[in-house]
Amino acid sequence: MAAERLVVVGGDAAGMSAASQARRLRKPGELAITAFERGHFTSYSACGIPYWVGGDVDGPEALIARTAEEHRARDIDLRMRTEVTELDLDRGRVRVRELDNGGRESWAGFDKLVLATGARPRRPRLPGIDAPGVHGVQTLDDGQALLDTLDASSGLRAVVVGAGYIGVEMAEALIRRGYAVTVLEQSAQPMSTLDPDMGALVHEAMCDMGIETVCGTAVTGVLTDTEGRARAVTTGDAEYPADVVVLGMGVRPETTLAAAAGLPLGESGGLLTDLAMRVRGQEHIWAGGDCVEVLDLVSGRTRHIALGTHANKHGQVIGANVGGGYAVFPGVVGTAVSKVCDLEIARTGLLERHARAAGLRFVTATVEATNRAGYYPGARPMHVKMLAELRTGRLLGTQIVGREGAGKRVDIAAVALTAGMTVEQMTALDLGYAPPFSPVWDPVLVAARKAAGAVRAAGA
Repeated sequence: MAAERLVVVGGDAAGMSAASQARRLRKPGELAITAFERGHFTSYSACGIPYWVGGDVDGPEALIARTAEEHRARDIDLRMRTEVTELDLDRGRVRVRELDNGGRESWAGFDKLVLATGARPRRPRLPGIDAPGVHGVQTLDDGQALLDTLDASSGLRAVVVGAGYIGVEMAEALIRRGYAVTVLEQSAQPMSTLDPDMGALVHEAMCDMGIETVCGTAVTGVLTDTEGRARAVTTGDAEYPADVVVLGMGVRPETTLAAAAGLPLGESGGLLTDLAMRVRGQEHIWAGGDCVEVLDLVSGRTRHIALGTHANKHGQVIGANVGGGYAVFPGVVGTAVSKVCDLEIARTGLLERHARAAGLRFVTATVEATNRAGYYPGARPMHVKMLAELRTGRLLGTQIVGREGAGKRVDIAAVALTAGMTVEQMTALDLGYAPPFSPVWDPVLVAARKAAGAVRAAGA
């Protein structure tokens, strides 16, 4: 009996986690696995690129969890620099093009298909946006290209377009390399993944660090020099000199192939799946990673959240199901943490605009506390904001901005959200305490207590 054929499109976190898990469960004679990756690297941490650029970690080898050779040694036929250009679902095959072999094309048949095509950076169509010296930072290839530009540049002026996670992390990386950095952000405050009042704290801290941060401004183009290289970024009323330009405007699901094949997409353009990560309406097609939308456990809606943590979990679930087992991915609460220099930034659950869009009524509570007991050396301020549902008091979201020890406190709220706890219940959580780590009342519990009071007051 011939082995079943599994084809995986995309050789990073979700795709290769799925392939590896399926191989653990089924032998080569039972399941033949072929994976296609258009880039030069596989199973790598894109989240580590800013820290590679900033010199905190070596790369790119340090960012690779498993090489192509290691995958092949596990009987996974991984074909690098090979792009899938078409899905033929009726005939159960994909068209592939070999990027380093003159563009030779062929067809590969499948019985089961995994789509792990990731996300693509937002890159607006503006004059000069594709000029040399303008870089995205989505892949290890992108990271190496940026480093090549930095090494060859004789100037030390950088403009980062976008002040989301990638934007602020790249601003730090460039500061560490001695660059004068300007960050341009279209929104009113940096970190649109926070509410504006919390984003304002990030804005103030970035300016204090010497990062010129200009918000409420839209980029209109990139000016070039006589050799065609980027020399400045323009907005409606200003020009910012730049020896290098980094784009950090977020990503969108890469679902071009899926859309052309008629597979179901959500509001953000991500593939829609069931809890087993099977594409809706399809019996033998799965999808995971940055190309899918997932269930938000707080709002009950689907959202696109591009994080490696989710992608690896998706892959494990897909591999288990493809391999004959059973697993589900129940959803997310939207937890993320980042930093710029010594400022830690974290959020989980819903922002105010998300809660309103979901039709939820809520109260907010914001507190300023310290990361350690106030009398202990090194105590620094941190701000915690909570959203709680009116009447029920259910926790809806938490945002934290502060110094050392602030960011990972968001995990307390993430667990509470997953468990469906109320802010009143949170006030009784038995958290670890010692003066070097926390005040007697942890800032998260102080915020929960204030939010619980706001819920009671609103119901009075």
